[in-house]
Formats: sequence, structure tokens, C-alpha cells
Amino acid sequence: MSDPQSYRPANIPTNPGVYRFYDAKDRVIYVGKAKNLKNRLNSYFQSNLLEKTYRMVHTAVRVDWTIVATEVEALQLEFTWIKSENPQFNIQFKDDKSYPYLAVSLKDKFPKLYISRAKKIPGVKYFGPFAHAWALRSTFDVLQKIYPIRSCSDSNFQRAQKTKRQCLLGDIGKCAAPCVGWITQEDHQQLAKKLVKFLDANPDDIATQLERDMQQASEAQEFEKAAKIRDQLHALKRSAETAGTMLSQNLSADLIAVHEEITHAGITLFTVRHGRVIGSRSWVMDRTDVLEDESMIEAALLKVYAETDPASEILVQNRPENAGALEEWLAQKSGHKVSIIQPQRGEKFEVLATVKLNAHQALIQYLSKRANDAAVSGKALEEIASALDLSEVPLRIECFDISNIQGTSMVASMVVFEDGQPKKSDYRRFAIDDNAGFDDTRAMHHVLTRRLKRYLAERDISAEEINELGGVKPKFAYPPQLIVVDGGAPQVAAAARALAELGISDIALCGLAKRLEEVWLPDSKEPVIFPRHSEGLYLLQRIRDEAHRFAITFHRSKRSKIMLESLLDEIPTLGEARRKAILETFGSVAALRKASVEQIATVPGIGEKIAAQIHQALNNKEISEVVINTQTGEITTPH
Repeated sequence: MSDPQSYRPANIPTNPGVYRFYDAKDRVIYVGKAKNLKNRLNSYFQSNLLEKTYRMVHTAVRVDWTIVATEVEALQLEFTWIKSENPQFNIQFKDDKSYPYLAVSLKDKFPKLYISRAKKIPGVKYFGPFAHAWALRSTFDVLQKIYPIRSCSDSNFQRAQKTKRQCLLGDIGKCAAPCVGWITQEDHQQLAKKLVKFLDANPDDIATQLERDMQQASEAQEFEKAAKIRDQLHALKRSAETAGTMLSQNLSADLIAVHEEITHAGITLFTVRHGRVIGSRSWVMDRTDVLEDESMIEAALLKVYAETDPASEILVQNRPENAGALEEWLAQKSGHKVSIIQPQRGEKFEVLATVKLNAHQALIQYLSKRANDAAVSGKALEEIASALDLSEVPLRIECFDISNIQGTSMVASMVVFEDGQPKKSDYRRFAIDDNAGFDDTRAMHHVLTRRLKRYLAERDISAEEINELGGVKPKFAYPPQLIVVDGGAPQVAAAARALAELGISDIALCGLAKRLEEVWLPDSKEPVIFPRHSEGLYLLQRIRDEAHRFAITFHRSKRSKIMLESLLDEIPTLGEARRKAILETFGSVAALRKASVEQIATVPGIGEKIAAQIHQALNNKEISEVVINTQTGEITTPH
């Protein structure tokens, strides 16, 4: 790693501008903008940097900058460079979907309506994107009935012009058939403009006009025309139902929400026009190397509106600090005023919560897809073997995690992954007697010793003994190629001591620290840093998180049992035998509190009188619940 003072620049201007940090291979690793370049760049060379910023400036070997006239110009140039350079420490988005759009080719002599997944073409009006193709096709079918502009290919249109014969869509009323002169070119263009206006406007206004036209046709005794308009009204109603009309019709905005996890974040955009959700799209962001002061919502706005024009109102969970500059940039880009708003209550706030749920689901789907891909798992295992310098690919990985409440009620978990997939039948839980004052490192040494002693005892089991066990080798007899512990250098050192004391040298060991996702090896002063988009790092994170989850569920059940024992001890009519019987029957405070007097009385040795005393004692006592921080894993009780 480099020394930032060796490349700290002098004579930095105070103008607004954009700066770039480069690594030793002259690759851009970070792009940033500033109102005052001197103040911003000098902040990177202080001694009290946050962890990821520290890593970035120590990876870089030089920095340069470009002066611009305004903050808006800086914003534009920053986005351009991020898009072209793909810097390691900037926010990047993943989107492996190709979303469909509804398109109207207004540039054509005879405009057509079609569904497109291609990049946007000048002269074509796009609506969407749509998250579900089936919903778009349903809307497409309805729109053909209301505004029957052509939807055929250019070759079919030219063929119909030559043969003077319309296609089936013309016969069933889904096309005005300009190819055979049923409608003039001018009228067909007006019909296309009405369709665009309908998609942009409030459907109630269109419905009012159609009702007026139907009434006039009826009064003029043009019943066939009136019937056709009636059918259009029915189709319009169906179109509104397809798009969804649960929102108030005066809501027209873009809604952007973020759901954050430790290593990734999901971003979702809802496009709402006149109360109809006409499009949605999601992205996934890798947060592994994202600097602490980077604004995800700002990055999301730049990403979204690089590809589409914004609504006049953009609703977000948190208004970014430089929202004014963003609003000015978006206004220049779109040609109309744009406001970035953070709703505090009401319908907009509630809809934004729904958008965040969709962002969460997008993230879950993305991570699930990666986790279940055999090719990805194979690549991840190869990356782990290469980064940790293992002699073989770790087909069996065991991970250990310690969980406790302020150093007491300590438990541990062991999860097993084979070929990159969880093998839940081999998961194990360990209860630790912490009366001797165990801490995390002592507990890790204790658990590894217990597990590896079982391995040593069972690895040389004879064939006769295996036959006696039904032909199945004991599960602890299978050694892992890699042991992962949840923690940094202290936890790894404790685990390494357990391996050394038992004389085991053929099992690899590493630890994964939560804060910077660093991988620590025994007797190593520096951690192993996996590449930002490494599948190997993602697999290690997933294994660690699964061990964490498994430990917490065990801890919760153990704590509940301890609480129950404590409560039962306070009831004088209960002796040891009765307390044991109640524990075996119900197992937790929650289960016992839900039980009726009659259900408690069915426990051996407990009659209705004692059951009533237990029921009353439990319901008169306030019992605190476990509070778990899902990111750090800390388990506490409210005060």
C-alpha cells in the first residue's frame, strides 16, 4: 500500500471541479466532485479517515482534477467519468434484466405501436419500463382497441399496401388499416398523438371526452359509432384496472427507494402517472468498496436519469445534500422544472415504503440467483483456493460463530457448505458453560477443540463399526478443507491454537471480519483483500452470515429456556420434578404464556390449582424480549 503523503498535491485550486484517484497500474479507482477542490482533496490526506476511504487513498498513487464552471457541470462530468471508467471505489449498479417498454414511432409516416427491449431510438416515444411482460401485453391489447394505430412490421405494412388487403387486426377492429386507405395518413398520425396523450394524461379526462362523443353519436342516431365508442370506454376501464388505480389520480411522480444490507443494496424506481404505476425497474449495488460518505440516492438518481427523462416530482427516502444541483441538472436535461422531495407522511410516504419493499425483493432475488448457480459456486471456490493459497479447492467448508448477551449465555454454531451449497443436515450447535468467564476468543478455542476432538476420534472408525451404524459414517468424521471463523485476527489466533494443540496441520483456516470484510490468516500481519466483485468473497460472506443466523436462533431458544427456569424458580409450589416436567412440555416462556390453565394442568404432577398459580404468575410479570441487531449480531435486552 502506498503512502498518501508521497503523492499529496500542492497548489490545489479552490474552484469547483472533478477529481480522479489512480492506482499503481494507472487505473482510475475513484471519481469525485467538489464545490471547492482544495478543501475536498485536502480532506483525503488527514489522519482520521474512515476505513474504506483509508483503503482507497492508500491504494492510490496519484490524483488529478479538472476545473469546471459550476457545480452542475461537475455533477455531469463526474457521472460521465464514473460510467466510462467504472472505478473500484465508486457506487456501481448491476441489472441483469432487459425490461420491456411500450413504444410509439411518431417519426414514421404511419406511426406504429409496439413493444421494445432495445435501446431508445430518437423519434420514438417510450413508456415504461414494465417489470412484467404479461402486464404490458395486456395493456397493449387494450390500447389497440381504444386507439387502433398499426402495430405490424414495415414489411407486412408494405405487403398490405401492394395487395390492397388488410390484415386480421383490421378485420377485428384492432387496427384502423391505413395500409388500405380506411384512414388517411393525417388522421392516423392524429390517432397516434391521441394515444401518446392518453398515456401521458389522466384517463378520467379521456373517459369524459369519450362519453361526450358517445352521447353525440347516439343523439345523431349513429348507433354503430356510439357502440364502438362504448367498447372503447370498456377497454379504457380495463386499461386502468391493469395499470392499477389504488392511488389518487393527482399523483404523478417518480419514486426511488433504497434497501441496504451489509454488502449490497437494492434500488427500485416506480414511474407513476395520474395514479397509475406505468413502469418499474430495479438495480443491485455492490457496497463492498463504496466509501462511507458516498450518497447512494444521488448515485441512483444519476443512474436512472442517464437513461430516461425525469418527472416533475421525484420522491425519495432521503433528500441528498446537493439536491439543488441535481434538480438544476435534471431541469436542464429534461427542459422542465424538477423537484426532489422527501415525503414525511400521507399517501406518498406509504407508496414509497412499497417501493422500498420491491427494492428488498430485488436484492433477495439477485442474491438467491447467485447462490444457486453451480457455475458461480465453482468459480467462488476456485477464487478462495487461489487467494488463500490452498493446496486444493475447499469442497467442504465449516464456519463457526459465537453468540452471547454481554458475555453471558454463550452459544456457538457450526454450519457446513459442500460444493458452495449449505448442507443443513450437518449443522451443529454448541452450548458453552460460561461460568468460568469465557470471552469470544476463549469460546472459539473451546468450540474448535470440541469439534476437532470428535473428528480425531471418528476419522479412523473401522468398516465393522460403520456397518453397525447402518453403513453411514459419523458426520464429525468428515474433515473440512477450510475452517472459517467469524472474526478477525484474535479469533483466528484462538482457532489456530486449537488446531496446533491437537496436532492438526492439514486443515486450512481463515477468519472473516465484519467491518471491512477482510480475510485474516493465522500468523499474518496483513489481511487478504478479495477483489470487489469477487464471487469468492461473496461465498465467504454468505457462509459467515448463515453461521450468524444459526447461532442467533439457538441463542434465542436458550435464553427463552433460561427465562422460563428463572420464572418457575419464583413459584414456591413448584419443586424440581414439576419444573422439569413443565420445561420438557413447553420449553419456552412464550409457549407457556400462550397455554391455558387447562393445558398447563395436563402436565404430570400439575393440577388445576397449581396450573392457575403458574398462569397468574406469568401473566402478572413483565418479560422483556430479545433485541437482535441483524447487522452486528449483538443480542441485548431493552432497559
